[in-house]
Amino acid sequence: MAAPGGTLNCEDFSMFQEVLKLMRTIDDRIVHSLNTTVPTVSFSGKVDATQTCKQLYESMMEAHMTRDKAIKSCIAQTSEVVGQLREERAKDSENLALLKQLRKEQTKLKLMQSELNVEEVVNDRSLKIFSERCRIHYIPPKVK
Repeated sequence: MAAPGGTLNCEDFSMFQEVLKLMRTIDDRIVHSLNTTVPTVSFSGKVDATQTCKQLYESMMEAHMTRDKAIKSCIAQTSEVVGQLREERAKDSENLALLKQLRKEQTKLKLMQSELNVEEVVNDRSLKIFSERCRIHYIPPKVK
């Protein structure tokens, strides 16, 4: 799922989080998706559970990779801004507005880096739930 407008807004952290929240919809609704698409034993003849689990896994992996790239891209972009501000501070260490801007960008960078940890937890939870429900029907390939 792409971010609204095509790219993730790295300038405004609250918008960054809002877009990530929208991008995490597949993970937030994994239980519901599994309950409505993977049949119980009594209905197993009516639906191809293997194909359903495979499609769900592929869409989940695509969402995980898209979010990971977006977060890392914003981290790189913000790191670059922090680096530029540090260089400017080295030249003009008395500029309070510059120091304030640097601190603001450093805080944003730390928050974005913490989103990688959140992403790891979300992904692990989704994969665990997926494995519990689909392990009989579909075994995903080993991730290298």
